[in-house]
Parts: sequence; structure tokens; C-alpha cells
Amino acid sequence: MYVLVTYDVASGDVNGARRLRRVAKVCMQYGQRVQYSVFECLVDPSQYESMKHELVRIIDKEKDSLRFYNLGKQWKNRVDHVGAKSSYDPEGILCI
Repeated sequence: MYVLVTYDVASGDVNGARRLRRVAKVCMQYGQRVQYSVFECLVDPSQYESMKHELVRIIDKEKDSLRFYNLGKQWKNRVDHVGAKSSYDPEGILCI
């Protein structure tokens, strides 16, 4: 499944910057950052549940926000990119 994860972490308080870093770190384990607070993740259902569980444990539900958009199997027909930074294809060839 292809999932778009977005987050808004209130970094103005004492622990906000730490939560922000932790959320980004978890998202990097599951996908590719495409904007500052937006990740595209190609995961199976169990990975999705693990990622979601980890992220929910990190945030402050009174101050922060997480959004998960399931783009499904036909995600290539649902993503239209315009502008800077080339598009990310998680099913493409990996060059190291």
C-alpha cells in the first residue's frame, strides 16, 4: 500500500523540537521525505500499523497532528508532481 504521511508538530514548547525530530526519524524508516513534513511510504499492512503505532506514541495529541492518506495500489494515477525536486518512485530502480 502506498501511504502519504503528513504531520504538524507544535515545536514551540520545550519538548516540541524533540517530538518533531522523532516523528521525522520514524517516517524516514518507512518512506521517503518529499516535503518538510510529508513522507511517501510504500508499506505492507503490518508495516503501516507499526509505523502508525510508533508515531501516535510520539506525538502530543493535544498539540500535534498526524494524517495518513492511503493512496492504494493505483497510486501512480493519483500522484501528480509539479515543481522542484524530482518525483520519487519507490518501485523504481535503486542506484547506490
